Amino acid sequence: MKVPAIAKIDFKAVLDDFRSLNPKDVGTWPIVPRVAVLLVLVVVILLAGWWFLWNEQLDALAARQQEELKLRDEFVAKKTQAVNLDLYTQQLTEIDRSFGALLKQLPNKSEVESLLVEINQSGMGRGLQFELFKPGQEIVKDFYAELPINVKLTGSYHDFGAFAGDIARLSRIVTLNNIAITTNPQAKDGGLVMDAVTKTFRYLDDEELAAKKKAAQAAKGGKK
Repeated sequence: MKVPAIAKIDFKAVLDDFRSLNPKDVGTWPIVPRVAVLLVLVVVILLAGWWFLWNEQLDALAARQQEELKLRDEFVAKKTQAVNLDLYTQQLTEIDRSFGALLKQLPNKSEVESLLVEINQSGMGRGLQFELFKPGQEIVKDFYAELPINVKLTGSYHDFGAFAGDIARLSRIVTLNNIAITTNPQAKDGGLVMDAVTKTFRYLDDEELAAKKKAAQAAKGGKK
């Protein structure tokens, strides 16, 4: 079976058709120029549409996709919080309980004096002699006040250790800081001298907190 030969394109005739085109009478144009011009117009329209319309829409689509991903992540995060709401509430209750327990270890203003007596008795109960017991100026913090006490005691190293243990076992929070132990030149039995700063803490009452807040607001207003 013989395969029919592919028709040859007469490029010269096509060029002649383009040369003889009459712009004022498009209806008389040959088929090839009309098809070529139509294709060019379609391409130009597509490019113009992409540049002036579709390009902007594609950017808007990309922005909406990013927004969708962000909203999806927020939804997952909030859903996780909602699922674990009971757990978070339980943890918050535990934190409040722990904070309340710690707060109870801080004396109020009226209890500080009795706490100072306990510290003094703890040292004397271990056979230590107080050469100095001098409460310093209170340092006010966020919701509590810190009271430093400069102490100087004489005794043995073992007694100092027992005194530190007694301080740690007090019902209130008391700390020993800046401890320095030296030999006691006045003791014949090789006694020691301990210089330290004992710190105790008390919580601020409602009046003190209100005054502190008022002073902070006044200071903030003064800066303006």
